[in-house]
Amino acid sequence: MPVQFGYTLMTEQAGPKDLVKYAVDAEAAGFDFEVCSDHYFPWLSAQGHAPYAWTVLGAVAHATNNVELMTYVTCPSMRYHPAIVAQKAATMQIMSDGRFTLGLGSGENVNEHVVGERWPSVDERHAMLAEAIGVIRSLHSGEMVDHRGEYFQVDSARVWDLPEDGVPIGVAVSGPKGIDTFGPLADHLIATEPNRHLVAAWNDNPDTGTIGEQARAIGQIPICWDQDRSQAVERAHDQFRWFAGGWDVNADLRTTAGFAAATKFVTPDDVADSIPCGPDLDQIVDGIRRYWEAGFTDIALVQIGGDSQDSFLRDVAPTLLQKLRDASSEAH
Repeated sequence: MPVQFGYTLMTEQAGPKDLVKYAVDAEAAGFDFEVCSDHYFPWLSAQGHAPYAWTVLGAVAHATNNVELMTYVTCPSMRYHPAIVAQKAATMQIMSDGRFTLGLGSGENVNEHVVGERWPSVDERHAMLAEAIGVIRSLHSGEMVDHRGEYFQVDSARVWDLPEDGVPIGVAVSGPKGIDTFGPLADHLIATEPNRHLVAAWNDNPDTGTIGEQARAIGQIPICWDQDRSQAVERAHDQFRWFAGGWDVNADLRTTAGFAAATKFVTPDDVADSIPCGPDLDQIVDGIRRYWEAGFTDIALVQIGGDSQDSFLRDVAPTLLQKLRDASSEAH
C-alpha cells in the first residue's frame, strides 16, 4: 500500500474563502487527501483565524473532485453533541460522494471552554469520547435512537440522510490504553507523533483492523518551506512554537494568551530542531521520513504561514510530493 500524503487546511492560519481556494490548489498539486482542523480559537494570536470547519468542508466537498477529506480532529463531546456530529458527518459523506472520514479526538480546552462547561480530566474526556462514538455509530445505522448514558442523552433521534457505505471513523490516541479503549470503536488510528509502538500496539490488539490493510495510521507534521531559511524559522517560531509544548500541555491551556505564556521561553532554534524549515526539500523529506518508517500509511503536511500557501502549492508541492513518493516507495 503506497503511503498517501495529505495537505492540512489549517483553519487557525487562514480565512474560510482562502481555505477553499487552497483545497482546490492542493488537489491540483497532487495531494491524496486533505485534513481540516476544527477549532474555535487559533493556538496563538499571530495565526489570526478560526472559521467554522464544517462550513469550510462543505464548500471544499463541492469545489474538489477526487481528494479525500477528513476532520483532524473533531471533539464530539462538549462543543458539539454527538447526535449533531453524526448528522453533519453523514451529510459531509453524501456531499463528498464518499470521500469523507470523520476524525475524532477528546478535545482541547482552548476550543471547548467556550460553551461554559468545566474542563474534565483526561480519563473523563476519554470516557465521554467512547460514549459519543457509540452514539454516532448508532445514529449512522439509520434507526431511531434513544440513549441514556453517563454523559449524553438522545431522545428519539434519527439521521434521515445517510450515505450508502457509512462514515469511516478515525480516533486520535497517544498510547496503548487509548488503543485498548478506542481501537475496537474506530476504523483508523490517528496520532500526532511518529511512534512505531502505537502502530504495533494497534496491530497487536485483536479487536482492530491491521494497519495497511483494513486500517490506516494517519499522522500529521508541520513544515515551514521558504526560500530563506531564517525567515522560515522566524515564521515557524512566531506561529507554531506552541507545537513544542506537547499534547499533555496543549490539551489543558485555555486561551491564546495561555499558549503565549507557556511558550515564551521556546527559542527559534528549539522550533527549528522539531520542525523542518527552509528551502531544502531533501531535508524536509528526511523530517517526514520517520512517519512512514514508523508504519504510518497517511501523512498530512502543515505548511506554516497563511501567506505562504500560494507559493508553496504552486511552486513547491508537486516536486516535494514526488520526492516523498520516491523516498517512501524505496523504503517499502
